[in-house]
Amino acid sequence: MVRTFLFTFFSVLILAGCSSTKLAYRYADWGIVWWVDDYVPMTSEQESRLEQDIRDLRQWHCSTELPRYSEWLTRLKRDVRNGDLDASTVAGHQDTLFSFFPPLMDRAKPAATELLASLSDEQVRQLATNMKDSQEELEEEFLADDAEKTRTARAERTTERVERWLGSLNDRQRETVSAWSEARGEQTEIWLEGRRNWQQALLDALEQRDSDGFAGRISYLIDNNEAVRGERYQQMMSESRTAMAELMTSLLQQADQRHLDHLLGRAEELAGDFDTLACVSEDTESRNS
Repeated sequence: MVRTFLFTFFSVLILAGCSSTKLAYRYADWGIVWWVDDYVPMTSEQESRLEQDIRDLRQWHCSTELPRYSEWLTRLKRDVRNGDLDASTVAGHQDTLFSFFPPLMDRAKPAATELLASLSDEQVRQLATNMKDSQEELEEEFLADDAEKTRTARAERTTERVERWLGSLNDRQRETVSAWSEARGEQTEIWLEGRRNWQQALLDALEQRDSDGFAGRISYLIDNNEAVRGERYQQMMSESRTAMAELMTSLLQQADQRHLDHLLGRAEELAGDFDTLACVSEDTESRNS
């Protein structure tokens, strides 16, 4: 759940445009609500408690974490301007992005644990049913085609995401993305398998949500997310992290000046958002909307 929260947040914040970044940051449900609303109808008391937890989390994140993001973007812009985009530099930026996750996960743990502990038996049954249905839908969507179509779809998704930062890719870059996707093998199958493993572990933990050790179980699921998903998933993530850094290095080395200009423009827009986004109260936000 919290992993979904993180990637939902970064997808909205990092990939959004300038004005929409501010709007999303102010009013987004911060992933936890999206996840819970998707799977479990909440009581009014649960919704009220969670809304307050999310307000507190957002205020902490805005005042504590956004400055770190601004510092990273400043370094990224400097490296782009200087043409310093070799493998070591790209890997360093990737490490910085990954370093943003643990503090956010730690801060979200109490709210996630409190919400999960408050679920009724009926809500847990609904959660299990809805997660099962969602898993089956994903497997049908991503595994229904043959291997070649799966690889093609993966390449298209990767190209779309990269082009948000670099603009339209040239022919050589498209060939690089295609080859990269070809080498990913059974990545989709392993991801779905890991997703199923983690959800089952969550349901097992929820069977003991009234026990003193429940908070520790949820903390373990969050801190050891990849291990819970299985050995194949762990290996895939380790390989994928290296492969992604190599892909980005190749694409940047194959870039035209227009790609670097596009990247610099995106980074400047986002840095401007982080620098001007005030950590204000909900009432102030409502008056200014």
